[in-house]
Amino acid sequence: MSTSTAPAAGPPRFPFSAVVGHDDLRLALLLNAVHPGVGGVLVRGEKGTAKSTAVRALAALLPSHEVVEACRFGCDPAAPDPSCPDGPHPAGAPGGRRPARLVELPVGATEDRLVGSLDLEKALSEGRRAYQPGLLADAHRGVLYVDEVNLLHDHLVDLLLDAAAMGRAHVERDGVSVSHAARFLLVGTMNPEEGELRPQLLDRFGLTVEVRASRDVDTRVEVTRRRMAFEDDPVGFVARFAPDETATAARLRAAQARVSAVAVSDRELRRIAFVCARFDVDGMRADLVITRAAAAHAAWEGRDAMTADDVRVAARLALPHRRRRDPFDEPGLDPAELDRALADAEEHLGPEDGPGPDDDPDHDPDPGPGPGDPAEPQDGPDGSGAGEEPDGTGGTTPEADDPHGPATGSGGRAEAPGTDSADGADGATDPTEATETTEGTAATDPGDRESGAAQAPAGGDGGEGRAVVVGDAARLHRATVRKFTVPGLGAGAPGRRSRARTDTGRVVRPSGAGTTRAADLHLPATVLAAAPHQAGRGRRGPGLLVRRDDLRRAEREGREGNLVLFVVDASGSMAARRRMTAVSGAVLGLLRDAYQRRDKVGLVTFRARAAELALPPTSSVPTAQQRLSRLRTGGRTPLAGGLLKARAVLDAERRRDPRRRPLVVLLTDGRATVAARDGGDPVADSRRAAALLAADGVHTVVVDCEAGHVRLGLAAPLAAAAGGELVTLDELTADSVGDLVRATRSARAA
Repeated sequence: MSTSTAPAAGPPRFPFSAVVGHDDLRLALLLNAVHPGVGGVLVRGEKGTAKSTAVRALAALLPSHEVVEACRFGCDPAAPDPSCPDGPHPAGAPGGRRPARLVELPVGATEDRLVGSLDLEKALSEGRRAYQPGLLADAHRGVLYVDEVNLLHDHLVDLLLDAAAMGRAHVERDGVSVSHAARFLLVGTMNPEEGELRPQLLDRFGLTVEVRASRDVDTRVEVTRRRMAFEDDPVGFVARFAPDETATAARLRAAQARVSAVAVSDRELRRIAFVCARFDVDGMRADLVITRAAAAHAAWEGRDAMTADDVRVAARLALPHRRRRDPFDEPGLDPAELDRALADAEEHLGPEDGPGPDDDPDHDPDPGPGPGDPAEPQDGPDGSGAGEEPDGTGGTTPEADDPHGPATGSGGRAEAPGTDSADGADGATDPTEATETTEGTAATDPGDRESGAAQAPAGGDGGEGRAVVVGDAARLHRATVRKFTVPGLGAGAPGRRSRARTDTGRVVRPSGAGTTRAADLHLPATVLAAAPHQAGRGRRGPGLLVRRDDLRRAEREGREGNLVLFVVDASGSMAARRRMTAVSGAVLGLLRDAYQRRDKVGLVTFRARAAELALPPTSSVPTAQQRLSRLRTGGRTPLAGGLLKARAVLDAERRRDPRRRPLVVLLTDGRATVAARDGGDPVADSRRAAALLAADGVHTVVVDCEAGHVRLGLAAPLAAAAGGELVTLDELTADSVGDLVRATRSARAA
């Protein structure tokens, strides 16, 4: 558990002014330093992009401040917190100066380390109730930095975001009721490849910045040159940038002094409201964040009044992560779209010096789209305005964007002729399916359109296959699927799926193991353990004499996240477009479920003569969706190879993350045409491979994807060999999936 505090003297830090590029990142950090009410910064980016370096460098720019001597909560002598647990502090209490602190919250931090808890040692040894402050108290008037915030347990993220929003930390636990000031600059960094934050938590961060390594050669060379110079001579490198650091710190102090006096006109408030309404953001937090960030930007630029340019900068940083309506939506903001919204806002507001709508008694009460109204259709290039409809974000409907025009065919798909796979249809019993099987078919992103159309690849096949848009899968993955769990009791990887022993959750039983944490103490069991020994210990008064070996730990049971490994049959027997629509939709529904339950996911596919790991286990469920959208199908069915590949992946992951139990979801029709060894029986080999998964203690769910009039029923014995569950696509959900499968069958019969 590490708490890093920026000292007055110590190892040199890489200067903030020496960071190459990343203008948005540096600006977002500075705006929060100018006005802490902005609400913090979430820095999203790939690994190795100086995210942590920039955050740590910022702390050195923050001005030092006066603190009450011996106050663990950093109260200001000029205005001490009246409810400070170490107070009340008298007026004129002795104080001293200390630099702004940089407090780092580790990923493995516990709740009592974050918010503080009862000091158990003092409670037992001295018989008095004492509060031990946590990291939120240490971060007061400084910077709280959370690296890999997306890997932090959700309830901890909730706690620190609540404290950041209110400026206070409230602690109600272990018989302790404490409230103390906790105003800090919150900075979280994350790598999206390792998983996303929930949209509710994303919204709590004021600003967000996407950071990527530059692809410009000169920029990359300069980054390397500066880093090597710093490592070779840290003191000399810091001295080289000292004038820039001093100037930036002085400018920051001036902006902090100016920001409260920045004038915010009603016109700019209307501009902000119009833009937020145009982008259809939820709630009012975006309006407040943009207003505060724009005021901070005006102060940083030395202005005494907010302008449209300030609003543009603030909106560009505050809106990207608030536009997501679905976990699979990519965060981001098109600058051209923002420019259009601001231009429309300017038109709506009218001339700056002219009368406003409220000043003209004859003004039309409904002049057009207002801050709370949907946008009116905009004219197209020919001035007709035809073909465009508002979609809540200033864009157009999918039909208007689709260059292929309205979708046709069953289920909103235009049919494209397929060809038999090079390796055969793999025993498909339905002639219609056999003719639709295409070697190398790749299903494009099912989430792209509500209704899709077949697309012929430019320049011919080229060996890559024909792209098929899976139209119905887009709405299908929004369905609620059945919840699958791993039997037994797990070790407690953070999540919401299977039962597990956790640090949070309900108390189920006492344990004989001792504890020094008040949060882990099972009080009734501790009293029962100490009670028989009171006479022997010489008890004479009303108190209870407790020793360390009397302490009993409370075992808690909650929910854990699992590794959900999808094993998808992509062979010719599964490659009929209509059936792959249902299968893709089922996997997308399960992916959404995995996202909500904070699982890691992986994807193994098997086709032709081999299996491949299409996606190594990751917490980034949207990445899994993207890989699924590029799934190639066709060829024979190496079912045994797919199961053996899954077993190898799970074995490697077990060594890397032993606390996370696996759940295998196998989507197949049970057919097998490629044996695991020369001369073997493909079906028998697949069942032996399934039995090996069962022997490893892996829970398997077999989703029977068999369709057609003639059914072989091969998935049931496969599920029995794996000792797992067998479900059909119809049973996966009670509504959308079943409706889709029935619609597919009806269309085929017609």
